[in-house]
Amino acid sequence: MSERLREQLGDFSSIVCLKAIITGMEDALGEKATAISLIAAGRTRGKKLAESLGLVGVTDFETVTQALSQALGPEGTRLLIIEKIVQDGTCIKVYVKETICSAGEPQGSTRQCTFTLGAVWGALEKILNKRLQGKHTESVLRGSAYDVFEFTELG
Repeated sequence: MSERLREQLGDFSSIVCLKAIITGMEDALGEKATAISLIAAGRTRGKKLAESLGLVGVTDFETVTQALSQALGPEGTRLLIIEKIVQDGTCIKVYVKETICSAGEPQGSTRQCTFTLGAVWGALEKILNKRLQGKHTESVLRGSAYDVFEFTELG
C-alpha cells in the first residue's frame, strides 16, 4: 500500500466499526447470508492480494506465509496473524491468531471467521491455481491455541 486512501485518517479504521457492520448485516440478512457474503468478499480480496504480491505459482508455503503475514499482519492491514501454513496429506492447514472476526468475542462464542477465512482461501486458490473448499475447524474462542482454516481441493 503505497498511497494512503484517506488524507488525514489514513488507511485503517476501528474493529468496533467493522464488528458493527457485521452484526448489522446479520440483523438485516441473517447469519448464513452474511457469512456467505463476507467469505466471498474475503476470497476476492485474497485473490487480488496474492496477485499483487507476485505469489501466483509459488509452492513454498514458508515464502507464502511470510508474504501474506507481512501484508495482513502488524506491518500490513492488521487483519490477522498467520503463524504457519502446512500441508497435511491432501489438506492445507493455516494456523492464525488475532483475527478481526474473533476480536472482542467472549470465550465460548460460536462466532466463525468469515472474511478472514475468505481472504486466506482466495489467496491460496490464486497461488495454487486450484479450486478449494475451506472450513474454519478450530477456534481460539473455543479453547484452541489458534484459529485453524482447512482447505481441500475440489474435484
